[in-house]
Amino acid sequence: MKTLTALACASIFLAACSSAEKEQQKERTFLLSQQSLDAAQRSATIACRDAAQCDAVWTLTKTYVEQNSKERLTRADAAAIETEVPSGSGKPVFSATRVADGNGATVSLFAQCKGMFEDERARGSDFDDCATKIIAVQNGFAPYLRAHLPAQ
Repeated sequence: MKTLTALACASIFLAACSSAEKEQQKERTFLLSQQSLDAAQRSATIACRDAAQCDAVWTLTKTYVEQNSKERLTRADAAAIETEVPSGSGKPVFSATRVADGNGATVSLFAQCKGMFEDERARGSDFDDCATKIIAVQNGFAPYLRAHLPAQ
């Protein structure tokens, strides 16, 4: 009986350790994903040098937002491109801003995804799926612009 009790205690202890390790791994993965999201946001911020280039970048940005958002556009003017808020969990939507800077501007692509975060920026149920989609689209923004802008 003592052997059976000892085995039961050992099993419970091992299960608790395994659970704690899984939680630690989830937290490490979450932090790495957050870093990747931050890097993707930085790579989705583009400076253009003059009015003509900025207008071309802005037109392409609108197309990119339309192609990659799961909701329709609600605003597209000289300062912002916006879509409806995400209607379904795990479906990212994108928006953009254009901020004048001397003769040029800075264009930034932003993302949001329902179910990505819970209260106080805690990991939401769709965080991994949303992060993967957002990172891919934001990292693809600059290459998309380079591929479609006229050579100068």
